[in-house]
Amino acid sequence: MKFELEEYHRNTPSEDFLADVRSVASKLNKKSITLVEYGEHGKYHPTTITNRFGSWSKVMEAANLEIGRKVNIPEEELFKNIEDVWTKLGRQPRYAEMKKPLSQFSAGGYDKRFGSWRKALEKFISYINSESVNEDEIADNSIQKNAITEDKDVIIKHKTKREISDRLRFRILMRDSFTCKKCGRSPIKEMGVELHVDHIDPWSKGGETLPENLETKCARCNLGKGNAFNE
Repeated sequence: MKFELEEYHRNTPSEDFLADVRSVASKLNKKSITLVEYGEHGKYHPTTITNRFGSWSKVMEAANLEIGRKVNIPEEELFKNIEDVWTKLGRQPRYAEMKKPLSQFSAGGYDKRFGSWRKALEKFISYINSESVNEDEIADNSIQKNAITEDKDVIIKHKTKREISDRLRFRILMRDSFTCKKCGRSPIKEMGVELHVDHIDPWSKGGETLPENLETKCARCNLGKGNAFNE
């Protein structure tokens, strides 16, 4: 009896892995396959492939296959999806609108998680209005040191972070009625309008990341203001 080592695949090109994943999907006549299904029909060990790409979902994405249904999705991810849809529409999304390509997750999924779509929205609003949103912006001592910038001979020491958190950004969009403060454009009136939230007084000039120094602008106005990306 002759003993042999298993074939070594660690240096196999990524495209060879993906081609075999697509081949298995085609063989099973499926738009998405599970790690277990690939393990039963694939040429390579599924762990080798997931180690290469980071996760089985990323393997599906790289192979241009559909990503299987997620389970145990973190509430923050579900809320971020509501935020994205709400921002695209410029208003509260309706039950029937929570579907692809507009929404990553279906309204039915929110029903199961929170009891109803209405309860999901109520939980989302509570999350957005949480006081911890302000804590997201406050710089601690270690961050203050990194936030010191030089502008000629002036040294600026900030009490807030430069980055605007997702929750604060959404609060500003709601405050400004999802409308550009400069030109008045809004996704409510014009489909496809992209909204940004930016500092009124630039952070590099001493402006802080606080509601009173933030405003909504459409991408066209924000990208054209000149100083937006020179802070």
